[in-house]
Amino acid sequence: MTIYIDADACPVKAEAERVATRHKVEMVLVCNGGIRAPDNPLVRVVYVDQGLDAADRWIAEQAGPGDVVVTADIPLAADCIEAGALVLKHDGETLTQRNIANVLAARNLMTELRSADPLGAGGGGRPFSKADRARFSQALDRVLVRGR
Repeated sequence: MTIYIDADACPVKAEAERVATRHKVEMVLVCNGGIRAPDNPLVRVVYVDQGLDAADRWIAEQAGPGDVVVTADIPLAADCIEAGALVLKHDGETLTQRNIANVLAARNLMTELRSADPLGAGGGGRPFSKADRARFSQALDRVLVRGR
């Protein structure tokens, strides 16, 4: 079991590292650069090319059954689920075969709506909260307990 983190914009790297360390599970931070490797033997950083979706492609090629992928990128989540990995979003939401089609459809619809808004008034999402961090940590902990 390995935890793969889509790390460039991940707000829960520290929380994931604490849970991974507690469970003694390898964690891989995948990024285009700018992230320093923590001083933790269970955590390694993989630097990929600067190209579009290079980190996503690398994670999708590596992740498989028994692995956990942490990402907010829904197309990457779909690829990882297809490969047999479990996917957690940063707020602790679990993405599975049962819900990924709906999540992907909603993401595609929102992309279309944003592109149809020439003034950019679509706004951003709600702020990431401490409760989101706690939900993520609890969800990752549950996944790792079940995976053993």
